[in-house]
Amino acid sequence: MSRISVRGFAVASATAVTTVGAVVGVATGDPTASNDLETTASGATLLTDIPVGDQAQVQSASLTQQADAIVHAADADAKRSAEEAARIQAAEDAKSKKAEAEKAKAEADAKAKKEREEKEQVASRSAARDAGDFAVQGSYTVAQVKAIAQQMVPAGQFQCFSNIINQESTWNYKAVNSSSGAYGLVQALPGSKMASAGADWRTNPATQIKWGLNYMNDRYGSPCSAWSFHQANGWY
Repeated sequence: MSRISVRGFAVASATAVTTVGAVVGVATGDPTASNDLETTASGATLLTDIPVGDQAQVQSASLTQQADAIVHAADADAKRSAEEAARIQAAEDAKSKKAEAEKAKAEADAKAKKEREEKEQVASRSAARDAGDFAVQGSYTVAQVKAIAQQMVPAGQFQCFSNIINQESTWNYKAVNSSSGAYGLVQALPGSKMASAGADWRTNPATQIKWGLNYMNDRYGSPCSAWSFHQANGWY
């Protein structure tokens, strides 16, 4: 009778089996094959050495052990898959939250900017004095023209207004651009546009300031917005 070798079977007695391994050989009926199997399973307990009544129990235990190993491996794979899925989901959640936070910040910044610009526009339209409040003179010094502008242009917008006038005419209310014909403090083109602020637009700096302030407010929202555009483009 051929003998089947079983690796890892440790039999405490003819009737008590405490540890079971994997079956590595089967009976073939070929003595040579039997010898090869026995050599491969050197030191292993032989199934034929176990009483016939206990062989089924040993085989059952081996199959159970293999099944347990498969279940354990499957559980480990499932756990790894679940952990990877959780990691990916956490990364996506974090990315989504970051995008939402950036969007909320952008909206808040835009709202604050709009409110600030609206306040500036209101302030820029609240000139302390009008052109008609100043007595007409035959001529004006630069200092006198600046003094008039400081009383007509809101304090928060005056520096921007002054920057534009410095660039356009250096506070010369009779300045003429020889190339284009632009005229006055704000270099209106044509200068006759300023007639909407007063018929004396050629000789009265207060009339020119009034027209220039209205132009900056209407076209850009405020002198400071006009100055920003001027800086970027070289004109306004």
